Amino acid sequence: MTKEEKFEEKLTKLEAIVKDLESGNIDLDDAINKYTDAMKIAKECSNKLTKAEEQVNKILTENGKLEDYAPEE
Repeated sequence: MTKEEKFEEKLTKLEAIVKDLESGNIDLDDAINKYTDAMKIAKECSNKLTKAEEQVNKILTENGKLEDYAPEE
């Protein structure tokens, strides 16, 4: 069983790939592979952020149930 990478680890990988791509010192095939990896990592990070946002937007009610947060106006 492999350990799932933390969000911060994925972000660090993504930043390294972007840096490599911006350097312009890699061949086309390598650049395509790195771009593909970067897009996969970016999607995983986006999904993680969306899930975290959903969790933050829930509150525990007095009866112990999780419900969507709806601020009173």
